[in-house]
This record gives sequence, C-alpha cells and structure tokens, in this order.
Amino acid sequence: MKTIAILGFGCAGYHCAKTLRELGYEGAIHVFSDTDLPPYNPMLTTYYAGHRLPWKGLFPFGSLSDIARSLRLTVHTGAAAIHLDTPGKTLYLADGSVHTFDALLISTGARVFLPPLPALPEKNVYVMRTPADAEALRRRLDKGNVKQAVVVGASMVGIKVADLFQRAGARCILADMAPSLFPLAAVPEVGAELGQRVMEKGVQLKFGVGLTAIDEVPDGLKVSFGTETLDADVVVLAIGTRANLDFLDGSEPQVNRGILVNEKMETSAPGIYAAGDCASGRNIQTGQNQIIGLWANAGYQGRTAAGAMLGKPVDYPGNMPHNITHFMDMDFIGFGDVRAKGEIIRCRRDGFFLYAIRQEGTLALVNIVDNHIISGVIKNYMTRKFLGSSEPISSMQKVILLRSGLDEAIIELLERSPLNEGVTYE
Repeated sequence: MKTIAILGFGCAGYHCAKTLRELGYEGAIHVFSDTDLPPYNPMLTTYYAGHRLPWKGLFPFGSLSDIARSLRLTVHTGAAAIHLDTPGKTLYLADGSVHTFDALLISTGARVFLPPLPALPEKNVYVMRTPADAEALRRRLDKGNVKQAVVVGASMVGIKVADLFQRAGARCILADMAPSLFPLAAVPEVGAELGQRVMEKGVQLKFGVGLTAIDEVPDGLKVSFGTETLDADVVVLAIGTRANLDFLDGSEPQVNRGILVNEKMETSAPGIYAAGDCASGRNIQTGQNQIIGLWANAGYQGRTAAGAMLGKPVDYPGNMPHNITHFMDMDFIGFGDVRAKGEIIRCRRDGFFLYAIRQEGTLALVNIVDNHIISGVIKNYMTRKFLGSSEPISSMQKVILLRSGLDEAIIELLERSPLNEGVTYE
C-alpha cells in the first residue's frame, strides 16, 4: 500500500488515520478536507453557542497542525471533491487538482437539510451543525434582543437550541410535523410526557404542522405553517441531515441514503471504504444497513476501515440506533427501534420513567427519562442480545439498576419474556 487517501476529516477520518499509524502503516496518508478546521463534534455546537464550552472544546483531538504532525499526514484544506473515478482510483477536486490513491476512505459526513421553500431570508435564519453555525447563532444571541424564536424540528438538536433560547430569556416556539418530541427515538407516550415537561419550562410546542414559508419583514420574520403565521426575531432549522455525497456520479460505490458498506467498511467499489455519517452500516437490531449518525459510531467505523485496508481486521459488528441527550435540566435516552410492537413495560419512580417494549422475547426499545445512570447497563445488555448472547444482566450491573430505582421484578421483566403475551407490565 503506497498511498491512502481520506476524504473528509471528522471523527471517522481521524480515527482511520490514527489507527493506520497504530497498526504500523508507514506509507503516505493524504487528507482532503473542505475546511481548514480540525475534526469537531457537531453535538457540542449548542454548548459553544450558549457560552457553556470554549472554542477549543469543539475540537477534541486538538489542532489540525498538531494532528497532521503527530500522525504524519499531508493535509489538503479547502479541498472539496467534485468527482471520484472509482475504477481509476482518482479523486478530482474543485481547485482543479487531481490525486490518485491505492485506498480511499470516504468520510465526508453530513450537512443540514434545508426545507424546499421558495426562498430563505439571508438574515436571522440559522442552522446548527458546524462551528461556523454555532458562532453565528452565538453572536446573534449575544446581542440580547431576541424576544421570540421559532425552532423548526423537534429533534435532539432542535430541543437543545430551544434550551439556548429559554436560557437567554427569549420566548421559544418549537414546531414539527411529528405528533410529539423526538419522533425517531421516543414512543409517542414518552414524547408526550417530555413535551409536557418542556412546556412547563416555558417553551411552546406546535406539532403536526409543516413549515411552508419564512418571509423577511421590517421588524423581523414571518414564519408560516400552512394558514398559521408566527412572528419571530430568529428562526433555527433543525429538521435533519443529509449525507455529503454530491461528488458521486450514481454508479459506484452503491448508495442508499448513505454509502452501503459491509462489516469491514468496504463499499461496492474495490479499494473504496466509507465511514461516519455518510456511511450506511449494519444495524445489529434489524440486520439492515442504516446511517447511524453517532460520534462514537463514526470512530468505530473509521478504525474498522483502517484495519481492513491493511488486512488487519478490527472487530466491529455494527451498532443500533440510540440517543442520549440532556436539555432543560432533564435527560432522555432512547435505545432500539421506535417502530417496535410488543409487550410494554413501564416503571415510574419519583420523576424517573422507563418505557420498554419486548418483541418476541427480546428488548426491542427502551426509553429512559431522567435516569442516565442505568443507560450504560441497558445498552450493553441490548447490544449483547442483538449479537446473539444468552447471558443475563450481570450481578454487578443489577446492583447499578437496583441502586438507580429499578426493583428486581422490573429487572426480571427486562431480562426474560413474560408469560402473558400482549400484556402491559408496570
């Protein structure tokens, strides 16, 4: 292997480069990034925007120059890809340069999805994904004159942005086409309960409404949801993301929302690998390919790709959808498939709420409100089950669950299939 190229340098790209060196690769590593920033964590951007994290805190691996020096990388910044010739293993960049490689990792990540509106005002409309996005909203908040904000998208990002406005003393309206908060991670019952708690914090919720227009007016913005129009000083769009794959021509590698990869992060094109938020890898719960846009998942996939390039496999069986977020002094944790149907288990203890679904004798979904301590145990148990383990929750893990408010009867229900199908257990 003479030259390895990494296109996109986020968490996945960094861990690929780092693992290549750890596994003894001494050849050239060329990194192509459309920015001059080091890898950053998108989920930390709201903390910077709200003055709860310094600028350096967005970049957990240090400066780009230090990373390049320590890992012996040749870094090309401002290097946006416009075309990939997979048979010829050649990368074409917007600056006119052309680069060949022996192996390539595509780790271009994802960008904010913008709604298909006729036009968006240039002022006072924000998104939240990149450090530049965070800096822009931070400066707007620092002016201290935001009286009313509209956040579109009841996502993990949307709720954290609403938290920003609530902390800044602004009236905030959170809107979504879904019927409740976190529609991709929380069952409606849990989403509704979280919504009630959020409203008690002063945030107004509008569900089942689709954004149709944002218009600039002399004193701010008019935000339209069908026939209803809201006034706003600021609008933040948090509707979701799309993989950055515009440079692909639709032939190879194969794409279904993200680039399809196997357990080695190999694509359908020989010598081409993909990882991170642009890769569609194995969901261990369903067995199907899916983009799982998590920071840790990107790191695992990057390491796996590095091992595969060198013929030194790094064991990574896949992942399952999960979300862990803190907002407005409360926690929400979601594991598994929100579409699951089956036996329902509920547990309430002094504000803590656990909602679980067992499907064919196996935990298929767990929602946890305000008890993050048990999340690690639950995730570990579900992961092992999806990978075929028959081992129960260990004695030490049971101690953690018991100390955190679960009783032995609930733990037993989580571990094994109840006798009465279709019954709700509380």
